[in-house]
Amino acid sequence: MSSERSEEVVIDTRRTTVHTLGKQNEGKRLRYMQKDGRFPVVFQKVPGDWSPYLADIFTTLVEIRWRVMFLIFSLSYILSWIFFGLCYWLIAHVHGDIADLENEPCVENVRGFTGAFLYSMETQATIGYGFRGMTENCMVAIIVVTVQDVFSCFLDTIIIGIVVAKMASARKRAQTVGFSSCAVVNLRDGVLCLSWRLGDFRGNHILDGVARAILVRHVKKPHGSIVMSYQDLDIQDRDIILATPATIIHKLEPGSPLYSLGPDGLLEDDFELVVSFTYTGDSTGMLHQTRTCYKPADIRWGQRFQDMLKLGKKNYKVDYARFNETTWVPVPHVSAEELDSGRRHAEVRQTYNPLFPPDKRNGHRYKMDHNITEEVMHQTSL
Repeated sequence: MSSERSEEVVIDTRRTTVHTLGKQNEGKRLRYMQKDGRFPVVFQKVPGDWSPYLADIFTTLVEIRWRVMFLIFSLSYILSWIFFGLCYWLIAHVHGDIADLENEPCVENVRGFTGAFLYSMETQATIGYGFRGMTENCMVAIIVVTVQDVFSCFLDTIIIGIVVAKMASARKRAQTVGFSSCAVVNLRDGVLCLSWRLGDFRGNHILDGVARAILVRHVKKPHGSIVMSYQDLDIQDRDIILATPATIIHKLEPGSPLYSLGPDGLLEDDFELVVSFTYTGDSTGMLHQTRTCYKPADIRWGQRFQDMLKLGKKNYKVDYARFNETTWVPVPHVSAEELDSGRRHAEVRQTYNPLFPPDKRNGHRYKMDHNITEEVMHQTSL
């Protein structure tokens, strides 16, 4: 009697459900990674210790916000103009150009700080209106203008390099490559599989992409400390050419950390599925990475993604309006471990049934199949 009940539970494909966590429970669980790929991690450093940022000042300037970058951009030029303007004003003051208007000046038409500042700006910006110019009367002024010319070239190289690096940042390209908002569990070739979608929303395609998935759990220790555990998930076809949207598949087989979890167990477990896609853009040749995470509330049991790829007369048509849409499919309401266990029990009863020998019946060979979920497996295979 118990064996019959267990078989009924395994082959019951009519019950499918979506498990969601309430807002109250969801708010209590701090995400390891946000849906947009950002980590809610704050580093506490030694007060006043800026050496990690100053050691790699270029990377620090590339990672700062744009408004801070514009402030640094403006101040770097304005302060340099003021500094060299003060130098020219000091030279003119020592040489007597300010007090004696009849004296041959070091710099033509620089008789005060305003003229020195304007000459500094015109020199560094290579404007050269022709009203103010360097003379041969002061060697010190000639040295200062030479230093300013070299410094202006160096400053322009740094500022332009930082701005270009920020505009071509990998995080910006990663915003045009995205994962589906949810993951699904369904049958593929008779095996329960966890899958999610990946798509490129731009017209140009991506080469040399590698997909990866990690299951992250955190364990609270005494005194408030937390230990993070990481488990890699085996993925079919890690190497992807993202010309069309791809479906990333992880089979729930022995060895998978999700092998013993059923739809009800997802509500009790607390983990995050961190997925990433590292790739090289064919337009720029730069390395990028897109990532997101799925919590148990984001996993839909008994559903599959709707088809979004169609064959046209001259090209393939991709309907991205269906990128996150799913549809119901009949899937056993049990874990992959329980499903495999039920199949093994059915095979044992088929092999050792004394009423129906496995070799012959009425003079004909036959093979008895108690696993009636085979039809369901073919129906739900994508």
